[in-house]
Amino acid sequence: MRINYIIFFLLVLNTTFSQEKTKDFIVSKSGNAPFRSIQDALLAAPSNSDKPIRIFIKNGIYRELITIDASKKNIKLIGENRDSTILIFNNHAGTRLANGDTLNTWTCATVFIYGEGFSAKNISFRNDAGFTAGQAVAVRVEANRASFFDCSFIGNQDVLFLSGSGVKHYFDNCYIEGTTDFIFGAATAYFNKCKIHSKKNSHVTAASTNSIIPYGFVFNECILTADSNINKVSLGRPWSPTASVTYINCIMGKHIVPEGWNNWKNPANEATARYAEYNSKGIGGITPARVSWAKVLSAKEAEQFTVEKVLGNWKPYLE
Repeated sequence: MRINYIIFFLLVLNTTFSQEKTKDFIVSKSGNAPFRSIQDALLAAPSNSDKPIRIFIKNGIYRELITIDASKKNIKLIGENRDSTILIFNNHAGTRLANGDTLNTWTCATVFIYGEGFSAKNISFRNDAGFTAGQAVAVRVEANRASFFDCSFIGNQDVLFLSGSGVKHYFDNCYIEGTTDFIFGAATAYFNKCKIHSKKNSHVTAASTNSIIPYGFVFNECILTADSNINKVSLGRPWSPTASVTYINCIMGKHIVPEGWNNWKNPANEATARYAEYNSKGIGGITPARVSWAKVLSAKEAEQFTVEKVLGNWKPYLE
């Protein structure tokens, strides 16, 4: 009898331990979980973990500033539902803080990600500072190897800031909505089957790829759409002279201008910017009016922009 009890105890202990390994933290606005705040859960998470730290977020609107600092490695944020698990704040450039500091492009995000190995699934990241607020970032990613699955990024100007030079990111089946330069920065990022939606006659990307980095932003089988009254959007303009942006097998709406690209009022950028397309489709796809300084890739050249080539030996996935 005593032996059976010991066996039962060990089984329960093992089951509990296994559950703790797969469900590290749970956050809920309603209070039926250990944490009501995502930031509180992050603060409680162990630092410098070699194993995934999962934070499950129940449906709700979480209005808070969130920082995954550099010591919080391998954090996995998993929402209950993409449209109902909302991380939101209204930071924007020019806001004066109580300590006298003024927010700028680098400091005006809702979510800041510095810890490497980060991933998110089924979450809507938003900045609701407003259409006329100027730069108002939803997510700023500085960390290496950050991946996003079935997520939304919604705001206006400068929504998704991929600020780390040469670090690598992956986006799968995501929705990104904004007005001006709403995907921007120096990182290498692969967007697979994402929807990119413009809400203003402006520019989709503003890459600042360093000249020694072979890949900047690569969009694969993405769909570019816009509000019904929008009809003059470029695929990108170079935030730095050697910006790199490539569209592969993408469907482009009529809002994309026939010339495709913009030199940011600096003709010198035309000699250095690395802009390319392959097999663009739709009304806004490749036309004879594309700028001469952007490249139309051959099928052989397009093979150099696969996810394996762009991300190297990193295989992004949710563990």
